[in-house]
Amino acid sequence: MAQIPNLDNAPLNLTSLRDQSQKELLNILKNTSLLKEHGVELREYFVYFVPRRAVVCEKILEEENFHHLLTIEEYPLYVLPVDEDVLSFELDLAYKECQVDGDTSSLWHIAKAIHKLEFSFGLIPNVRAKGKASVCVADILNRMQVEQPVNTSDMGMPEINTLILIDREVDMITPMLTQLTYEGLLDEFLHVNNGSVELDASIMGVQQQEGKKIKVPLNSRSCFSLLDSLLVTVLLHSDELFKEIRDLNFEVVGQVLRQKATSMKQDYTEMTTTNQSVSELKDFVKKLNSLPEITRHINLAQHLSTFTSKPSFLGRLDMEHTIVEAQSYDVCFEYIEEMIHKQEPLINVLRLLILFSITNSGLPKKNFDYLRREFLHSYGFEHMATLNNLEKAGLFKKQETKSNWFTIKRALQLVVEDADTSNPNDIAYVFSGYAPLSIRLVQQAVRSGWRPIEEILKLLPGPHSETKRVDLRAVHDLTIWQELQLIVTDGRRSLVLVVFVGGVTFAEISALCFLSAQEGMAYDLIVGTTKTVGGHSLTETFIESLG
Repeated sequence: MAQIPNLDNAPLNLTSLRDQSQKELLNILKNTSLLKEHGVELREYFVYFVPRRAVVCEKILEEENFHHLLTIEEYPLYVLPVDEDVLSFELDLAYKECQVDGDTSSLWHIAKAIHKLEFSFGLIPNVRAKGKASVCVADILNRMQVEQPVNTSDMGMPEINTLILIDREVDMITPMLTQLTYEGLLDEFLHVNNGSVELDASIMGVQQQEGKKIKVPLNSRSCFSLLDSLLVTVLLHSDELFKEIRDLNFEVVGQVLRQKATSMKQDYTEMTTTNQSVSELKDFVKKLNSLPEITRHINLAQHLSTFTSKPSFLGRLDMEHTIVEAQSYDVCFEYIEEMIHKQEPLINVLRLLILFSITNSGLPKKNFDYLRREFLHSYGFEHMATLNNLEKAGLFKKQETKSNWFTIKRALQLVVEDADTSNPNDIAYVFSGYAPLSIRLVQQAVRSGWRPIEEILKLLPGPHSETKRVDLRAVHDLTIWQELQLIVTDGRRSLVLVVFVGGVTFAEISALCFLSAQEGMAYDLIVGTTKTVGGHSLTETFIESLG
């Protein structure tokens, strides 16, 4: 996939920055009140809102009589590169806000971020959108171009040829499934947050810090030290091994790490038993630099294996595939019923409940009412708000129409029998036999647009649109027109920006990387997303307790 200029340091955690800023603002207000009471003359304060001013916050400042003391500005930071080929708008709650709260302000934010990119890389000539929110973003983007046009004559050829917008609502099945890539499993069990995971120091072999938590950056090599109970992370250089294994199915990762360790051992044996030239010594020392990376990922993989080897995990995977294959309704119903009665972790139950409901276009009234009642008996009536949120978002509902999942699954070849996880030839390897619906749509959009699958698109939630934003009357040069049609003449592949409105999983990113690396692929893919999410984090946004 295409590389984006990355930050020199680790990705910024906008969530913690926002939380910290809110606390600091309240502290300032509190301290300023104390100063006023003691007759201390107040200084002028500067408040910067990121990425734009919030009317609600300004109202609070006015009510506290601080507005006249403040110079209020905004810092238009709409997008951050969180990886070499991933851009994030850092809108953690965008999906829930749109689907449940009716707050669509995040859609303006997304369109603004894309429009700002256009001022740097040129007007994107082709826009394909699927889903209500995505079509809305495309419309806002077109209005922005009218109000603040990108000067196409000055920009030359656009670097991004196509923008594909996909609603998370269109495919809520994929995030509810357990990701089976290495990075995906790390997120499932350790919850990847801004490029790092947090776990006990003993798991990473740091015995002197046993019992304490450490953060392990995944896409950077680092060393750790605990000074005065504060974790200090010193970034050294990119973790090449992680780049190599992050997108692999976890079944294969152990083999790769074993080969790396065996090769290192053989090299060491040769060094100690034979005379080596200076250049051979230099090569060996270079290999030794990767030893901390190998050790780190062996420790992480071993830790993941403690989860993946459990019968409960394997049973859950089997049930997920049974639900996706749209078979054995009664078996699936009884499995979820048993989970509820056993009071298994709330998130795990909700994920399967959502998956079961979506693939069946809701549950028959009798089954819906029964599972809802049993769920509240097991987890408490304070979770009525949680179930109401899911129902409002269409994720757990009564069945009103016959399910069309079987038609969609067959038409898009979403279930691949005997998927090869070692030498994959299809994106289905990321879920060991299930091809993410969202990525199948991207495949089609990149290859030939929406028209060939228009009937299938109508079966999926929300409208779809396909827009050309180039004035053909202004294109006189045949060579330019050919370039606009993705005929690349300078050796570079055309760029396609794929934006997920509502979040994207690591498994989906891995599937896109696989597509981009295929022979004959004419495009480099860049991912844009409101947030990198997993089934756990996405489901968590809907949990609300009445107590």
